[in-house]
Amino acid sequence: MGDGIFIGASVDGKPQTLELKRANRHGLIAGATGTGKTVTLQGIIEGFSANGVPCFVADVKGDLSGLAMAGSPTAKTHATFAERAKAIGDDSWAYADNPVQFWDLFGEQGHPIRTTISEMGPLLLSRLMDLNEVQEGVLTIAFHVADKEGLLLIDLDDLQAMLAECAGRADELTVTYGNVSKQSIGAIQRSLLQLRAQGAENFFGEPALEMNDFIGVDDRGRGIVNILAADKLMASPKLYATFLLWLMSELFEHLPEIGDPDKPVLCFFFDEAHLLFDEAPKALLEKIEQVVRLIRSKGVGVYFITQNPIDVPDTVAGQLGNRVQHALRAFTPRDQAAVRSAAETFRANPGVDVAMIITELKVGEALVSLLQADGAPTPVERTLVKPPASRVGPITPAERKVMIETDAIGAKYDTLVDRESAEELLAAKTQEASAAAAEAKATTEAEKAAAAQAKADAKAAKEAERARVADQREADRQQREADREAANSPWTKMASSATRAASSSIGRQVANEIGKQVFGTKSRRSSSSGGLVGTVLRGVLGGIFRG
Repeated sequence: MGDGIFIGASVDGKPQTLELKRANRHGLIAGATGTGKTVTLQGIIEGFSANGVPCFVADVKGDLSGLAMAGSPTAKTHATFAERAKAIGDDSWAYADNPVQFWDLFGEQGHPIRTTISEMGPLLLSRLMDLNEVQEGVLTIAFHVADKEGLLLIDLDDLQAMLAECAGRADELTVTYGNVSKQSIGAIQRSLLQLRAQGAENFFGEPALEMNDFIGVDDRGRGIVNILAADKLMASPKLYATFLLWLMSELFEHLPEIGDPDKPVLCFFFDEAHLLFDEAPKALLEKIEQVVRLIRSKGVGVYFITQNPIDVPDTVAGQLGNRVQHALRAFTPRDQAAVRSAAETFRANPGVDVAMIITELKVGEALVSLLQADGAPTPVERTLVKPPASRVGPITPAERKVMIETDAIGAKYDTLVDRESAEELLAAKTQEASAAAAEAKATTEAEKAAAAQAKADAKAAKEAERARVADQREADRQQREADREAANSPWTKMASSATRAASSSIGRQVANEIGKQVFGTKSRRSSSSGGLVGTVLRGVLGGIFRG
């Protein structure tokens, strides 16, 4: 292929070649719908790949997937392409495929592309979510604490769990790192929910993409064409912005400074660039401007494909040295302004009236101005663009499936790896704390229950003793009452009287008998003495019998 990529030939037969040594000076392909931008883009990518330059292209409409398959003589466009190749003197033109790797952030039309929250970092996330300085500081603290405590931040669940942990430890962290308010954490959480709503959970995870798999050549030395399915992605602008911010930052870190190489290390192509810049986050616009300005020295070329050249911000458009301008329509004031703007950006050519010709160009024709070997742009030329060698239009789902299963990447990124990270560790920590608290509570409750039971038992014992004493007292009382009643009954009195009478009679008889034996009964004196003694004896004996 020489030192350049053949773009086409001017109407007077002069070849238009994109110098590989100047291809990292970026470029623009513009034109109204249906004027041939995609075919031009396809031919340029084929040229880079054939020269061993890997490419990345965001495929918004799906038709760039045709790069993976060779064109066919039976295609409707064959006759037109063959005639065009003959007209521009491209005798070597022939159908050919390109080494393609399909990627898809949703994992549906290609290999998933993932990175981790840690690799994204707090700075890029803060810019992406448009956080203020206070909120950015809180997010940075969360990353620092996670790193210090060995908590891996891999996906959105990990980051949200870490933020919740910081909210719970706000007082502790504030003393060490500065103010950590729950209001700031709440604002960050809401921004993360917006990212999640657009499908960001598909982007954050493992295995993370390795740049070496993104920048490579096949066994024939052809540059790998990485095609990102962006038809669904464009409906999630925050996710698209997140991906681009990460990818550009990774390239800055991964690629060394090499100045101006003989050919680019990698070329970016942003199809339908107006969709990229419309309502793009400020952080993304700043990053794109930075990339366009600085990444040239790392050997990376950036090319924008859009319908209208004024869709690209001036800060970016001023850095685009290689330009291919297809036809524009001048029906509205904005279109007319675009025509004037395009005409003013080209190096003048006395034989080409840009402002007039730009509205007259046919399909497959373009105004071309490319950087020469010395870095100066060529005068603008009306050019017949070369036809692509690969298929024009999308491949079938079956063909895509075969390409995905047989490429060099294989199944390396297809299966999500969910290893232990911050979410699981913090959940386990919370569960342990809950279990310890439950155990402590159960122990406290058991101790309280035991104390209450002991108190109840003591009270019951005391009540039982009181009852026993009361019962004993009642029994004693009843006994005394019974004794009194028994003592006062007529039978008891009669028995007592009989006993006393019997006792007295017996006593007198015994006493009399003793008295007779002792004193005799013959004299009065003895009789009187015996009577006295008898009386005494009767008293004594009566008491004995009564007892």
